[in-house]
Amino acid sequence: MLLNQKLNTTVDFGFKMADGNPVFGASKTWRGILATLLITPVVALIFNYPVEIGILIALGTISGDLFSSFVKRRLGMAPSSKALLLDQIPESLIPVLMMIQIFNLSLLGVLLIVFIFAVIDVIITYFLYHWRIFIKSY
Repeated sequence: MLLNQKLNTTVDFGFKMADGNPVFGASKTWRGILATLLITPVVALIFNYPVEIGILIALGTISGDLFSSFVKRRLGMAPSSKALLLDQIPESLIPVLMMIQIFNLSLLGVLLIVFIFAVIDVIITYFLYHWRIFIKSY
């Protein structure tokens, strides 16, 4: 890809916080954010939802993932290290909270979606890392 190196730039541009750790880390790239912002609206269309819903879900997911990375860096954890529930809850809870009114979700619905996402993410991540097929990089 022509812009591969530019898009592979880290979201935090390599800046470090006062603790000496990066803001988000090397595994959070503009390429990953762009891919999420392009793919999620397409998936929304496939499920017969407006593009805007896909964009909102993508923005919520990205925000949750960046929040998790920020917390993990403050805890001194390496980029791409695993933190059970910290990797799953913000990434699913933030977009779900953004969609409460749009999808008329109850508290039980919110909790169920977050729980299902966490379980599926843990299972899929285990197999993808185990088989060395995929390493999260956004």
